[in-house]
Amino acid sequence: MNMPDMPAALVTGAAQGLGRCIAEALHAAGHRVLLTDRDGAAAEAAAAALDPSGQTAWGLALDVTRKADFEAAAAAATERWGGLQVAVNNAAITLTTPVMQISPEEFDEVLRINLRGTFLGCQVFGAMLAQAGYGRLINLASLAGQNGGTASGAHYASSKAGILTLTKIFARELAPRGVTVNAIAPGPMDLPSVRAAVPPERLAKLVEAIPVQRLGNPRFVASLVVQLASREADFATGATWDVNGGIFMR
Repeated sequence: MNMPDMPAALVTGAAQGLGRCIAEALHAAGHRVLLTDRDGAAAEAAAAALDPSGQTAWGLALDVTRKADFEAAAAAATERWGGLQVAVNNAAITLTTPVMQISPEEFDEVLRINLRGTFLGCQVFGAMLAQAGYGRLINLASLAGQNGGTASGAHYASSKAGILTLTKIFARELAPRGVTVNAIAPGPMDLPSVRAAVPPERLAKLVEAIPVQRLGNPRFVASLVVQLASREADFATGATWDVNGGIFMR
């Protein structure tokens, strides 16, 4: 496949936080970027901040619980840019409800957004990329999916563990068709969402327990996405890339 001069990438949950950092990094690296989010207006504002002309960045509403929304985004990217080369499944909700207090409804909602949303993204965009014979799928997992979580809820940790397995399944399925699938598992990041979810006194104790004694830099995670999205990353697939300050070593 001949790569376009500016590869096209889609990022879910890109209106704020880590998703926005990832979209910004991909754009700075020379990608056209479709920023998607359940809040379409926020996605459009984030895209306009990258490129007010809309030529290399634009925003679109995408609810990751709806397969039709993924299909609509794929169709829109095809119409506007001729397709996609990169898709990043980042959208998630992080809840910290104690395990014995999680209602069945809350458990289902977290898995519906985090795990089912990643599954649908891999399925829809994976098929699109495979048909083109080239692509990079990158899933945002979490340290919580590896060690059961240090500050997150059991439903969040379970959903992220599922993403690790889905990454391997889709990597095996799509490898013969030129598509790589990888996961990144960040530990606690220096993000507003982390500071909002964890009370200050608990956060201080959390940082003390991290071997490097600091929260993670989300821009490094974004730079890792750029690396995995590159054409040169053709031998990296089915892997989970750890960025956790030494909390979990293997």
